[in-house]
Amino acid sequence: MTKDHTPSTGGTAHGMTWQVRANCQYFHEPLVRKSFLCFRWGRYADNIVRSYKYSPLTFLPHNLYEQFQRAANFFFLLIVVMQSVPAIATLPWYITMLPLLTVLTMRGVKDLIADLGRRRSDGKINRRSCDILTNQGFRIAQWKDVYVGDVLRIHKDQVIPADLLLLCSTEPHSLCYIETADVDGETNLKFRQALDITHAELTCGPADELLLPFDGVVWCEEPNGHLYSFCGELHWRAQCYLLDSEHMLLRGTVLRNTDTAYGLVIYTGSDTKILRNCGKLTVKKTQVERFLNKVVVTIVLSVLMVTLLLAVGSGLFEHLVSPRIEVLSGISGSFSAAYRGFLNFWGYIILLSPAMPISLYITFEVIHIVHCLLIGWDLEMYWEERNLPARARTTCLNEELGQVGHLLSDKTGTLTQNRLLFRQCCIAGRIYGDVGENSKPLDLSWNRFSCGGLLFSDHRLTDRLRQRRCPESREFLTALALCHTVMSEWRDGVPRYQAASPDEEALVSAARELGWVFLSRTRDSLTLNELGFTRCYHLLALLDFTSKRRRMSVLVRNPEGELKLYCKGADVVIQQRLQKDSPHQESTEQALEVFAQRCLRTLCVAGRSVSETQWTEWSHVLSKAAIATTSRESLLEQLYEQMEKDLMMLGVTAIEDRLQEGVPETISSLRRAGVKVWVLTGDKTETAVNVGYACKLVDPDTYLLQGKELRQLLQSPSSEVCFHKKRRSHIWSTDKVSQMSKAALVVDGFELVELIKTPEEGARFVSLSNQCQSVLCCRVTPGQKADVVQLVRKYSSSITMAIGDGANDVNMIKTAHIGVGVCGVEGGQAVQNADFVLPQFSFLRRLLLVHGRWSYRRICSFLHYFLYKTTSFALVHIWYSLYNGFSAQPMYESWFIALYTIMYTSLPVKCLGIFEQDMSCESSLRWPEVYSAGQRNDLLNPLSLGVTLFYSVYTSIILFFIPMAVFRDSELDYQTLAITVQTSAVFSVTVEIILQTKFWTKYSFGAVALCLAVYFLSTVILHSPRLFTAFPKDYIFFGASMNAFANPVVWLTVVLTTCVAVLPSITVRALNVVLFNSNRHKIHSSKEAIELQSWFKRGAPHRRSSYAMSQGKGFGRLITSGAGLHPTAPPLDGGVTMDRSKTDSPQVSQK
Repeated sequence: MTKDHTPSTGGTAHGMTWQVRANCQYFHEPLVRKSFLCFRWGRYADNIVRSYKYSPLTFLPHNLYEQFQRAANFFFLLIVVMQSVPAIATLPWYITMLPLLTVLTMRGVKDLIADLGRRRSDGKINRRSCDILTNQGFRIAQWKDVYVGDVLRIHKDQVIPADLLLLCSTEPHSLCYIETADVDGETNLKFRQALDITHAELTCGPADELLLPFDGVVWCEEPNGHLYSFCGELHWRAQCYLLDSEHMLLRGTVLRNTDTAYGLVIYTGSDTKILRNCGKLTVKKTQVERFLNKVVVTIVLSVLMVTLLLAVGSGLFEHLVSPRIEVLSGISGSFSAAYRGFLNFWGYIILLSPAMPISLYITFEVIHIVHCLLIGWDLEMYWEERNLPARARTTCLNEELGQVGHLLSDKTGTLTQNRLLFRQCCIAGRIYGDVGENSKPLDLSWNRFSCGGLLFSDHRLTDRLRQRRCPESREFLTALALCHTVMSEWRDGVPRYQAASPDEEALVSAARELGWVFLSRTRDSLTLNELGFTRCYHLLALLDFTSKRRRMSVLVRNPEGELKLYCKGADVVIQQRLQKDSPHQESTEQALEVFAQRCLRTLCVAGRSVSETQWTEWSHVLSKAAIATTSRESLLEQLYEQMEKDLMMLGVTAIEDRLQEGVPETISSLRRAGVKVWVLTGDKTETAVNVGYACKLVDPDTYLLQGKELRQLLQSPSSEVCFHKKRRSHIWSTDKVSQMSKAALVVDGFELVELIKTPEEGARFVSLSNQCQSVLCCRVTPGQKADVVQLVRKYSSSITMAIGDGANDVNMIKTAHIGVGVCGVEGGQAVQNADFVLPQFSFLRRLLLVHGRWSYRRICSFLHYFLYKTTSFALVHIWYSLYNGFSAQPMYESWFIALYTIMYTSLPVKCLGIFEQDMSCESSLRWPEVYSAGQRNDLLNPLSLGVTLFYSVYTSIILFFIPMAVFRDSELDYQTLAITVQTSAVFSVTVEIILQTKFWTKYSFGAVALCLAVYFLSTVILHSPRLFTAFPKDYIFFGASMNAFANPVVWLTVVLTTCVAVLPSITVRALNVVLFNSNRHKIHSSKEAIELQSWFKRGAPHRRSSYAMSQGKGFGRLITSGAGLHPTAPPLDGGVTMDRSKTDSPQVSQK
């Protein structure tokens, strides 16, 4: 804490414009932010979460605005308007109006249901309880009632509802511990400490009485999304006190190991740092939908061009031909040829509008909804243990699941279980610990401090320890129990540990289970229970961990008076500091290789004895360096180097970073499928790399490109960069080499800032990442996670998917094409903002390779066939215009036009879009490589769609000209011709879908039979004389169908037309069978058990040795300063050997 004794009335002079007055509602209440429709005013946000899009007033206009952004919806709205004009209406208005209303209603109801779900989720958060200080003391209120300037009381294990300035707590020195897993993804504890002045003044009596008159004023920076920084001043009692991030408790963090904390609300609601990192809710559209909109625009422009030509033909016909024919000249009346052409132009637009029918979008919505239901009904993606199924929270992104090119994943809670387990160790050259599946757990009934959960299984070590036959093992466990910054808390008669590093907690817990129990610590002592005997060690110095040092050490005096230095750290760092000819060096090296093969994280433990003379001289220099005003850090580093040398290797620890079930297999399959996997985490680099090795994101022999080497490559003057490898040497160049490289990129948050700011380097980075196995982004903030997703989207054409489980992943989930939330332990904000919800990460494999691939193929097949059947049906009007004088007369009966797409041909195409599959789910999982078809857009692209439309033009020509040629010189009339053409159209598209369907179900058979039956039945009914008598204008084909169906010439013509129409499709399929000899039927029928195998051979293992530290500071400064530590250890039974050393030395920890 820094204190400025100069009184100040405000912080605006220092750029701090955000003013907060404690316990002053009359000041803040008029400035609370309010809104009405799109208008907002006020300065301070309320504490209500609003992730929903609509309100009762804005739902209808907002939703209609979103829906009419679709080109097809807007086009059909114009068609409905034109059909209401009698002069140009060639079809009844209800033929288009009813389908359009159906589409708008279905989409609107679906959006409303989804938004109501978001509103309910918001309500659960807003109704959480908290304690707010009032004139009558603290009262229970809800989160939504919290405002800037309120003083809150937070109890242990409560989630903090707003960004608070810590005023005081029940811990010594007003220290408190928070868990930030829902903010930055880290599960280790962080500490926060109140100002000395507020601690001294607000903890000397009852909290209610002292906090109520508190009238401090905070001037600080405006609300922003910087999680790790804060700048402000507290003005109180004519004094100014500087504030930083160590005084802040952020919304979403959880209070741990502290009974009660009191804080002043600085930011609320949308102004809090975590919500500033959440991003905005955007409407996502799939690549297929965007392509479909372009197709719709193309078809509309084509229709306009054709109608313009037909209108010109109509004008010429009226000008040149009609005057010569008495009947036609009488019908034309006094209207000019140009006017008749103008009216027919609009009439043809209405007549050809079924080429892009509104029923396409109705069926599109139905298929999407069913695909979402199939995801929720899949029992293979159901987590029985927690009764959680997979869920699709949006119904418009299904096909994009089959096109994912980049997967960007959170680490903590998504890939890992947040559990580190002590599995093996090497002591004096011997490896202990059985990692086999049939290993038996140790019998630890003799240890009254055992808490269970130790997966270490080797009775040899416990026997040696208890029989005191191995002094090396005792020294090794003593080092584990002493060399750390862990805090202990007593619950249920046993110590529970909280650490700044999950590795430290795992190691100290393992030592406790094996009999070396860390009981408590004070500023200058650590108390252990060693196999039932309590021993107190005097802490002389603590050389804390930093990312540069990659190690930590403690210097202690044991009860016998000996000075001991214990050090643990990365293997490379420790081995450089061993004395020459250190024993067991070769066997330890072999153990490190074994542990690396098993994907275990290793730490080396070493120690040495220190003489009194050396300690006296070193401590004297240390005391001077601790108070140095210049180059203090470098002086301390030099002193630490002097002490941490000539070490003796004590052993090696091997820790398993427990992954979620099925994570390695899932990532392996996705990589085989061509998906580029990126891991974005707030953890340090070593932690991310360790997890990357364990989950098969990075192979053991993969080259890690990072730091200076990566920067030099990205700053190369060449416009393109590429990686290639020759034998054992890794060579980077700017030459374009088309070769797969076994390399991975590793970047941190600081490097990402430069990549995002510099477009050239960002484009190079993405291009380079596409040539590598994977990318690890470390120490990134939630905002940077979204920036990385945006970077990939900007410089890559692939579909991005983001997956996470915490609030720190929300922005990333919203930014990606597809967002997936994992039902983890970090709260539900990721799930609330996700498009798909999975109980486990491993279910992602089935979601993409099975449901995603099937959805993509089904949607593409559906669109190809739907466009084929509608355009081939509608284009017949063009050819008929050549024979009717361009009069915009329809070829078909009006009721056939209305029912063709919604009754006569609707069910088979729905079955195609819902049930079609070219491979079984087992085969799709066994051969992930087939997934790449969606990434390349093989099934829906301009070429494939052009072929489909060309085929539909051919079909329309056959549908009209063959019946016309047969009936031209016969006595059959127009109505018989119309029935023949429409029957041929129904038969042709039905045969085509029979040819396209590869996976037949009972529903597929039933749909084909039912549609044909409905066509014949409805045609006979609509042509009945009774309907003509009742409605002569709407039913003009009375008796035509019965006469036509009784004529054998009609049936022969229908059969001939159908055969010629589908002849190209049959020919292409026959040539595929003959020329390419496809074996796909073998894949589809495979029923063998699935065995996931790696496609690479393991090479020389790379060790992964380091701490899994967070990017925040450790507890070293607190320990050596005594802040937060109780003065004495709890009384314990057992033999005690008292410390006979003198407390004559300083303790220094590197900050």
